[in-house]
Amino acid sequence: MTTKTDVVSIKTSSDSNVIEIRVSGKLSREDYEVFVPEIEALIAQHGTVRILFDMHDFHGWETAALWEDIKFDWKHYRDIERIAMIGESAWEKGMAKFCIPFTKAKIRYFDRQEEAAAREWITGED
Repeated sequence: MTTKTDVVSIKTSSDSNVIEIRVSGKLSREDYEVFVPEIEALIAQHGTVRILFDMHDFHGWETAALWEDIKFDWKHYRDIERIAMIGESAWEKGMAKFCIPFTKAKIRYFDRQEEAAAREWITGED
């Protein structure tokens, strides 16, 4: 299934627990209202999920969206196994470290040219 807003594109498959989220621009509260139900449906189906978070020309969050993100992280603290973050700037790399206390997930940052490695890691074994 693919869901899309102006800022977010999400790809999911019922036979996989991997969610691909591509963001560009600035995330709004409305974006969360679109994609959180999809993620929660996959969590209900698989128990845990893995997220490939692809940031392209990403400008962060509006204040209300940041609050939605914090609430999501708190609610699903143990529901995410891995997060692979693909980005193109130093602040995005720092964001991967910032996220560590908010989840039990293993988190790794990959530069844009390492996308293939990110895809391999997100689906791989420990």
